[in-house]
Amino acid sequence: MKNVSLKRDDLFILKNISWEIKKGENWSLIGLNGSGKTSLLKIISGYTFPSKGDVKVLGKKFGAFDLRELRKSIGWVSSSLQEVLYSNETSEEIVISGKYASIGLYETPTEEDLNRASELLEQFGCSALRKRSYSTLSQGEKQKIILARSLMNSPKLLILDEPCTGLDIFARESFLSLIDIIGNSSQSPTLLYVSHHIDEILPLFKNTLLLNRGKVHSSGRAEEILTEINLCDFYGKDVEVTWINERPSVNLRK
Repeated sequence: MKNVSLKRDDLFILKNISWEIKKGENWSLIGLNGSGKTSLLKIISGYTFPSKGDVKVLGKKFGAFDLRELRKSIGWVSSSLQEVLYSNETSEEIVISGKYASIGLYETPTEEDLNRASELLEQFGCSALRKRSYSTLSQGEKQKIILARSLMNSPKLLILDEPCTGLDIFARESFLSLIDIIGNSSQSPTLLYVSHHIDEILPLFKNTLLLNRGKVHSSGRAEEILTEINLCDFYGKDVEVTWINERPSVNLRK
């Protein structure tokens, strides 16, 4: 992104965003509610055009490429997907729909599709859920199915948009362990993890961008960005940062 802004009704949602993610880099994007994270992701995934600025994703420049085709190379994991996926579909159908980046499965699956879905379900310990209706799954199981769905098309970019929302601490850590496995595999796509919970940032996310009120507050190597001095300025509060097992945690200083 180069000098990207998004304006709605004379209000800047995003302003002068410049950001480069190189192939193979894994980034975390951190921002409080209302910071513009969702709007930024909609641009990256090709659902929203910026009001100004240049955007190129996976080598494809906006305005010169069919963004519907681009989306097939981008995996998306979000708790919000649970609200729009068809609850009467089976876990297997949900996973296969990821190949077409569609809500609902309208194509007849090939044998290759069925084998790929079976592999992903087995990888995430969800083989027993294959024929289960999506509506009968727990919150944690639904997120694993969505994760499998996002990988169905072997994406080059995987966006994880607040994927741990609604998960208890055990389901959260189970889910994050899957992200860690994906990110450390030889076939891993570029990962972008989006949250307002800094303690979800795994060691594999070496780079961090802090977004504040539609502007880049700071970006760079995680250990240089996630410092007490920088985060106190970012939050506008006196916070303390502790690192446990190479993962940061932030608390208000008493």
